[in-house]
Amino acid sequence: MSEPTVLVETHGPVRLLRLNRPQALNSFNAEMVQALLPALDAAADDAQIRALVVTGAGRGFSAGQDLNAAGGGAGEAPDLQDIILRMWAPLAARIRSMPVPVIAAVNGVAAGAGANFALNCDIVIAARSASFIQAFSKIALIPDAGGTWLLPRLVGRAHAMALAMTGDKLPADEAQRIGLIWRVVDDAALLDEARALATRLAAMPTKALVATRHAIDAALLLDNAEAVQMEAEVQGRMGRQADFAEGVQAFLAKRPPHFKDR
Repeated sequence: MSEPTVLVETHGPVRLLRLNRPQALNSFNAEMVQALLPALDAAADDAQIRALVVTGAGRGFSAGQDLNAAGGGAGEAPDLQDIILRMWAPLAARIRSMPVPVIAAVNGVAAGAGANFALNCDIVIAARSASFIQAFSKIALIPDAGGTWLLPRLVGRAHAMALAMTGDKLPADEAQRIGLIWRVVDDAALLDEARALATRLAAMPTKALVATRHAIDAALLLDNAEAVQMEAEVQGRMGRQADFAEGVQAFLAKRPPHFKDR
């Protein structure tokens, strides 16, 4: 039997998903997508899971779309629109709708849609040897998997245009400097750092963290007055949750809170 294309580990309230096609730098084919989406759904449906880490097996996070598996016969172009709508759009939507915080632990190269898959996660931690490549222009394409939305919001139009047009490799330290990712750590410490962060987030008010994701993303499309109104509406809902009452009681009692909402 062939090895699973996605490996699943559970460490208490933290679920770790490891992309597992190391011989192809974890490039995505239909088989891996068909394994990853149910794995994400399973983590979403498991009430015991309160944080998720995604990483890659071997020497890379993901080289993006497996061009050998993109379809199209001899002399026939693959249907890239179908591939995006069938594979990448559902993956991006699932990551951004997870009911728990999602951390990408980027080891080695994250290229093309593999890079943008990582950037769709809530927090990106990278090994010092990692790199990010918007490789699309090298094969006469544009960024996908949400890249056109993500890049200018993360690093501004100037950096987004240069990264997308040149397709140059961006070292992890530079990715952190320009705000593309959150943190760079030594290679040997990557998984420990990612798990430690996931464990910390798992002890926090999960529903509030996810609401923070949605509110920040929504605010990008609003003016200031609209954003303040949206904050009031979300805050009103969060104030009726058990975690808010627990947080206030713990603060007043000077004790650690025990959050349970999800």
